Amino acid sequence: MSVRRCVPGRGPALPVLIVLLALAAPAAFAQEAEPEIEALKKTAPRVYLDCGSCDINYIKTEITFVNYVRDRNEAQIHVMITTLRTGSGGYEYTVSFLGQDDFAGMNDVQTYYAGKLDTDDEVRRGLVKVLKVGLMPYVARTSIASRIALNWTPEDKPAEGPDRWNFWVFSLSASGYFNGESTYKYGSLHFNGSANRVTPDLKVGLSLSAYRSRDKFILEDGTIDSVSESAGFSGLVVKSLSDHWSAGAYVEAESSSYSNLDLSLTVAPAVEFNLFPYAESTRRQLRFLYKLGFSAVRYREETIYLKTSERLWKESLSASLELKEKWGSVSASLEGSHYFHDARKYRLEIFSICSLQLVKGLNAYVLGSASRTRDLLGLPRGGATLEEVLLQRKQLATGYSYFAAVGLSFTFGSVFTNVVNPRFGTVGSGGTSISISN
Repeated sequence: MSVRRCVPGRGPALPVLIVLLALAAPAAFAQEAEPEIEALKKTAPRVYLDCGSCDINYIKTEITFVNYVRDRNEAQIHVMITTLRTGSGGYEYTVSFLGQDDFAGMNDVQTYYAGKLDTDDEVRRGLVKVLKVGLMPYVARTSIASRIALNWTPEDKPAEGPDRWNFWVFSLSASGYFNGESTYKYGSLHFNGSANRVTPDLKVGLSLSAYRSRDKFILEDGTIDSVSESAGFSGLVVKSLSDHWSAGAYVEAESSSYSNLDLSLTVAPAVEFNLFPYAESTRRQLRFLYKLGFSAVRYREETIYLKTSERLWKESLSASLELKEKWGSVSASLEGSHYFHDARKYRLEIFSICSLQLVKGLNAYVLGSASRTRDLLGLPRGGATLEEVLLQRKQLATGYSYFAAVGLSFTFGSVFTNVVNPRFGTVGSGGTSISISN
């Protein structure tokens, strides 16, 4: 027989202590784990995101295992995202991972394709997946890698069938805009249609457009009613010859009340040389394009050269530079053209846009263009009325044109930009955004 001794007041002490310890253990563990996670985050790679069209806040929210910095010189990984339009109307995103400091020499390139019908949410989700894959080799070399888990999800969908459209993509759009008040009314109509087929060896682009606008001013002594209209068709066929050479032809038809054109038909074969391989076009291009064109023109009004129609031969040569580097971007073009029947009828145009990161926190941009114009053959002999001048309904004689813009910005303070707080809008969302499209 066994005897159990009871001590008054101590019976329930042990069970209560066990319960309290069980409740306190997760909190104590969390307190210990939190400093550990914060310490690991300090060792995470520093990333500079170089993408003007990305949803940066979404990326920061979805990828939290790196530290984001606002200056490229503070980064260990410079992530540069560039885009090109695809033949289907979507975009090809080239994501370049450029290692710096501890990761110097570790570079990689990933590609993501967004379809024309993809929503903004689908595009940003796809980019995040590509960024996660590209960042893994860098994260694997830091202590925070111990907290990373990788999952593989096999695709379970049928293979795509044959393309019944044979790479052709069609697009149609129409729009109207109207506004007014008691003494003024304005309306405009636009129509655009296109058909494109793009393969690695052949590029075909066809487009059709029409435009009409009307301004009506109701004055005390009468009414001013002014109409502007234009229509055009353009076609392009380009054959890939090599990594650096291409050949093709342009076909154009145009009618314009502004340019005094009743109908202009142009055919121009062309050849192009790219100093860099076309495969590198998202990062750098230096293209030289030569065109030789023949035009048959019929004017709406007799021109200052006493012409109602004429046939013209013309040649042009252009050079285009596109660079996207860690220090910024440069886009510049220079084009010259002249008519064969009179070499004094020429045009020279230059355009340049530069966005530069000068030093830490200091950015600058320069944007400008200028042209020397001596080839306005379609100027109407009768000139333009005051209303047509003020409303820009007819092209006027000019020897040159230009525009320019410059800007500077300086940012200082904490280099880290990990935190996303969308309350009351985005802080610091202002600034200058520059977009270039070809």
